[in-house]
Amino acid sequence: MSDQKQVLVGYLAATATLVMWTGFTLVSRLGGKSVLTPYDIVALRLATASIVLLPFVGRSLSNAWRDGRLWVLAALGNLLYCTLVYQGFKYAPAAHGAILLSGLQPFLISTVIWLIAGTRPSHIRRTGLAAIAIGIVLSAVPYFSTWSSDSVFGDFLILLSSISWAVYSVLATRWGYSAWTLTRALALGSAAFYLPVYIVWLPKQLAAAPLSMIVTQCLFQGIVATILAMMAYLKAIASLGTERTAAFLALVPILSGVLAVPLLDEALTAWLLSGLVFVSLGSYIASRSAAITTGS
Repeated sequence: MSDQKQVLVGYLAATATLVMWTGFTLVSRLGGKSVLTPYDIVALRLATASIVLLPFVGRSLSNAWRDGRLWVLAALGNLLYCTLVYQGFKYAPAAHGAILLSGLQPFLISTVIWLIAGTRPSHIRRTGLAAIAIGIVLSAVPYFSTWSSDSVFGDFLILLSSISWAVYSVLATRWGYSAWTLTRALALGSAAFYLPVYIVWLPKQLAAAPLSMIVTQCLFQGIVATILAMMAYLKAIASLGTERTAAFLALVPILSGVLAVPLLDEALTAWLLSGLVFVSLGSYIASRSAAITTGS
């Protein structure tokens, strides 16, 4: 595949990821406001994904269970990430989650790369990141003007989940697994570990939840978020690189804020519109430069 075609495929995958991650924020908050526990949502996600993926295990994946790095990625990108983020959405609104999950990814990933590999972004990428930072701050002003202890606790949990995802993203790129291998291994490996623990020990509210909510969480979390979004995201970072993809996905907070107007009855403020301009500009600048210079 030519370089130009690879970049095009990468941006198509990143666009698909952008749409699905925006949906993830809204659907996860919907689940957080329901009677379902965070442990219920993780179980529905993993059980549904496992049912879909089990026929595709294959011999190659059977041999992968002895690879300790896959278990590390499963812990970071599924078990830890999901448990923290669904718990966080019990307390924090969708806009907070979108900002902390996707808006901070370019900075968290650059930090992780610097800590692991001793590299730092190029000057032009730093300019893009600065514009993204301004946009995130502007768009966050209406949401963070009034604090509550519940909101702060939820934000803290979502921030931890975002850090877990950044570490996962960098390691997944460095270790070079295919998107299909990672998608299957993470979902099935996580389910094999989590579901028995959930059934025996963790609190459940499935019986009290409406069937429509259970079906929504199963289909979106188990198929869209776990399988389709994971494969699209991993394809994007394989084609574009981790930092370029993260810069593109910085648009998720803005899209989530805009969609919250019709879906959550939130106002489209001047702060949000200003944030849209800066984040869009910063994402474009950062994504134009894939180079990373070495040094402190």
